[in-house]
Amino acid sequence: MKYMKSQMQQLIKDHKELHTRLKELKVEHGLGKNDAIKALYHSEVADGGKYQLAYQALDQPKK
Repeated sequence: MKYMKSQMQQLIKDHKELHTRLKELKVEHGLGKNDAIKALYHSEVADGGKYQLAYQALDQPKK
């Protein structure tokens, strides 16, 4: 599975709890938005994370 910023932004938009976590990461670690999105990907999506299936579903063509 490959990191794609546009898919992560859509996932964050679709899941309020991810948006909240993004804000927390930015404050807690002093990260910029892009770095916080990457950190969120690695902690919540990649390698069997809670949102992996939702992220992968964004990669599927619309029917």
